[in-house]
Amino acid sequence: MSFFYHFTTEILMNFVSTKRIFFETIFLFISFTIMTTNSFSQSTKPTIVLIHGAWFGSFAWNKVVPLVESKGYNVITMDLPGYGNAPQSLANITLNDYVNAVVDLVQPVKGKVILVGHSMGGAVITQAAEVIGVDKVEKLIFLDAFLLRNGESILDQVGKIHRAMKEAGNMEEKKIVADFLVFSEDRNLCTIAAGKTSEVFAHDCPPEDQAILNSTTRWQPVSALATPMNVSDKIYGSIPKYYIQCAGARDLDRTSILNNMPCQKVYTLPSSHSPFFSMPDKLVAIVDEIATN
Repeated sequence: MSFFYHFTTEILMNFVSTKRIFFETIFLFISFTIMTTNSFSQSTKPTIVLIHGAWFGSFAWNKVVPLVESKGYNVITMDLPGYGNAPQSLANITLNDYVNAVVDLVQPVKGKVILVGHSMGGAVITQAAEVIGVDKVEKLIFLDAFLLRNGESILDQVGKIHRAMKEAGNMEEKKIVADFLVFSEDRNLCTIAAGKTSEVFAHDCPPEDQAILNSTTRWQPVSALATPMNVSDKIYGSIPKYYIQCAGARDLDRTSILNNMPCQKVYTLPSSHSPFFSMPDKLVAIVDEIATN
């Protein structure tokens, strides 16, 4: 009886032990598969590069960055030359300086990138995409930005927008940014009249964001706004483009330029020119949709 008891007990214990090892192995395999799949999924996501516009700075993306990162993307921002905490002399800064800074920022990044340009940043990502190339730049996102063709400058497009707005009879409905411009004595630099930046660009944004924007407004080299694009159909023309229009923007009505270059899709936000302050969640949802499609 004792022998039978011990024999049966040993068989049961071995069975339980074998069964436990089997399920532990299955569990480890599944866990490893999930971890590997998630890791692979995140590693193949493009890096989102956020480029600010004139009179702004990398601070514009402070609310956006953690939201984009929470969706598994690597995010990079920068202050263009002449902006930030330690701006260099503005006297000789050109559009090429902006472009070179973006190229230097992107080149070490592993994998593909999506360039997002706000306002003037649209010109910057346009020319930078031409330099970086189609093997690296997956998509371009223009956030209420200038959407330029080869040989066209920001000032050229502003002129077209003004003419279109005048023909549509809505010049008085907008607080045209030109009405608030202040130029340096040599007219090589321009800025926004004191305290007016938030009124023109961020009327629907929280007071704290308006205060930051008004206090950080800097001089902008005019030459960067007057430099025509030097891009090709083979490179810039072949990179998929997406446009996010801010329907409540008071500075310019950019509707007339939406067909200036072919876009895969045009999105609309009911915001001022600064949706990264007023509705960052909605902005990030659109960027995520563009990046995953």
